[in-house]
Amino acid sequence: MQKLIYTLIFLTSLSITGQVQQTYSLNTEKSVLNWKGTYAFLFSEHSGTVTFKEGQLHSKDGNIMGGSFVIDMNSITNEDYELNQGPVKHLKEEDFFDVPNFSEAKLVITKVTYFMEGNQHKMEGHLTIKGIAQPIEFWATVDAAKKVMITRFKIDRKRWGITYNNKLKNHAISDAIEFEAELFF
Repeated sequence: MQKLIYTLIFLTSLSITGQVQQTYSLNTEKSVLNWKGTYAFLFSEHSGTVTFKEGQLHSKDGNIMGGSFVIDMNSITNEDYELNQGPVKHLKEEDFFDVPNFSEAKLVITKVTYFMEGNQHKMEGHLTIKGIAQPIEFWATVDAAKKVMITRFKIDRKRWGITYNNKLKNHAISDAIEFEAELFF
């Protein structure tokens, strides 16, 4: 009986140690998060970037299991205007992103489902903007050899209290904000 117990303990420890867990740190200098907002009824848009403060992906046995990312909202830029003029100042104000009170946005990936067809990863988690955490789901492609993850997704800005302080203008802009991320690890 004692040999059986020792054998079970040994086999259990082998299975636990056989699972390789790894954390990959985000290269914040190389990674980029692009954003785009459009008008609801016009063929016009604003776009720009924000940078990451930090981030990581967690894997187990070579499969992504989760991760987290911190976005520096002070870094928001707008490509349409030189020297960050135009909507950048307004985007940082209380009705949009309220950057003086919420200088960071966060994404925590809590579940990942891998689809071999097309190397697609369905990611689920929580996105926090303006202190409001909402569930989010998006798809990503990962190139393990290059240690890069690429994703495109949209959010409904109203779920995070992102509104224009003018009722008429609030209806003129699309509820969707588009994001495209290229993340290097």
